Amino acid sequence: MEQTPLQATQEEEKHSRIGSITLRPFHLSDIDDFMVWATDDRVSHFCTWDTYTNREDALNYLKEILSHPWYRAICIDGRPIGAILIEPGSFSDRCRGELGYVLSSNYWGQGIATVAVKMVINTIFTEWPHLERLEAIVDVDNPGSQRVLEKAGFLREGLLRKYFIQNGRTSDAVMFSIISTDPRPGL
Repeated sequence: MEQTPLQATQEEEKHSRIGSITLRPFHLSDIDDFMVWATDDRVSHFCTWDTYTNREDALNYLKEILSHPWYRAICIDGRPIGAILIEPGSFSDRCRGELGYVLSSNYWGQGIATVAVKMVINTIFTEWPHLERLEAIVDVDNPGSQRVLEKAGFLREGLLRKYFIQNGRTSDAVMFSIISTDPRPGL
């Protein structure tokens, strides 16, 4: 759907109130900002990891992800408020990657995740020329995340029934994708 000038202006105004949205690698010095959202049960509810309850475990996690090939902090004015990553496929699945993202609940509903996903789409197919497909798997009960992907240009492909176990229950998921030849979204 094409934006009208009024919608574009409203989006620009919303983002100018938020601050500058950037993506960058994590640093160990980000631990305090990381703890703000990693200790929030509302944030971890749809994640594959449990809510962090202590700084040491969170710091160990940050140490682990520093060497990840594509794990970035979503920042507002340089401060991390979430994360976005691409898990690369291997061997015969090398042509695809899986997108994941998480955002502090303090920033939900402000379009930040959508901007971050669009930023990834606009760079990853150039950074990883072997990548032909970027996919995202979202809990069926997470309509906010589904909307982020739709607004960023992902195609909803279908329902994956009883696809994963999360928080002790089996959940259905929705598969989304965008491929390297699809149009790039505007920021």
